[in-house]
Amino acid sequence: MNLEEYIEQHCSDEGEVLQFVEHDTNVNVLNPHMLAGKVEGRVLSMLSKMIKPHRILELGTFTGYSALCLVEGLDTEGKLITLEHNDEQEDIIRHNFSLSPLGKQIELRMGDALETLAQMKDQEDRFDLCFIDADKRQYSDYLEAVIPLMKDGGWILADNTLWDGHVIDPQYDKDKQTLGLRAFNDKVIADERLKSVMIPLRDGLTIIQIWKNY
Repeated sequence: MNLEEYIEQHCSDEGEVLQFVEHDTNVNVLNPHMLAGKVEGRVLSMLSKMIKPHRILELGTFTGYSALCLVEGLDTEGKLITLEHNDEQEDIIRHNFSLSPLGKQIELRMGDALETLAQMKDQEDRFDLCFIDADKRQYSDYLEAVIPLMKDGGWILADNTLWDGHVIDPQYDKDKQTLGLRAFNDKVIADERLKSVMIPLRDGLTIIQIWKNY
């Protein structure tokens, strides 16, 4: 047994729906490593339950696993809006959401994330929590687009911010995804509106609070 397996064995069970989504993704979907997995999923669920959000925004749905984790902390009248650009995933996502009684609180919007966020700017109530897990090259742009949609004191979770260690590896100095994440990490720490901590969970998770949204 390695340490990762030990940690997983000592995390609470995620339930049958999430177990199915994880298994089905690994068997039937390309790039299944993009799925958050049990340990990160339990962290997302617990953070959501601690924050107790009324509205959650997610960028990058994949097969719906992380949305189903985050929605566990949503209040009973709340809504989670998740954005996904890959229309080949839509049927899978909608099916996975239908398996959970909490799925009715999730709204899937297909299309380019930045375009959708621009449309949401004057149309949506502000969000308490946002999870960013989409195109790494555009993380900085996502951040600027998301902040105006967030409440003061709101929380942003950004996934993959260590990028398998590539963010500090000179061999990846020309890799666009690595460069995008480096720029995002630098932007977060330099932005006086934000307070943040980066934790080495899986591929890196940065927890950000909007200290002053102006």
